[in-house]
Amino acid sequence: MGRPGAYAKGVARRQEILDRAIEVFQERGLQGTSLRRIAEAIGVSHAALLHYFESREQLLVAVYEHAETQRGQRGRTPPETAVGVMTRAAVDNLEVPGLVELYSILVAGALEAGSEHGKRFFTARFERIRGELTERLRAEQRAGTVRDDVPAEQLAALLIAASDGLQIQWLLEPSIELERTLASLAVLLRPS
Repeated sequence: MGRPGAYAKGVARRQEILDRAIEVFQERGLQGTSLRRIAEAIGVSHAALLHYFESREQLLVAVYEHAETQRGQRGRTPPETAVGVMTRAAVDNLEVPGLVELYSILVAGALEAGSEHGKRFFTARFERIRGELTERLRAEQRAGTVRDDVPAEQLAALLIAASDGLQIQWLLEPSIELERTLASLAVLLRPS
């Protein structure tokens, strides 16, 4: 058995590291930032950082997951529609400097050989989001507010693809009206 309170201190320290790490990535960018340089920037030893994260990929995924969890805890009323959910999530991503870039790099990295941690995380994340959107879309189809000639599962996958694709376009060209463009998907989903 460990020391009393050691687990809670470890969890708190890990949260501190994640909070500071996202600031470092916002300041310095993601490319070429080694675990050793991250450790220096956040004021911990390389060994201490390795105690919490086995690899740079694991740290980056944890930073993204931490930012996403914090965003979800804002206590705002959830959007009523599937399009609203995806639109709010994309707009919220833009409010955290570097988050869209981090997400894009991590998803691309998850496709590389040897990226088991990222692949597991994003496979599970996409499955969860598709499932949540599918249920929401089915309810909207039953209510007659979303077309029902396309299966809800396919609509959910298309909403995610549209959101991710528009965020990548926004990274390349920030003048793209992400919120308005995503919200316009509601028009395409209306029953004819």
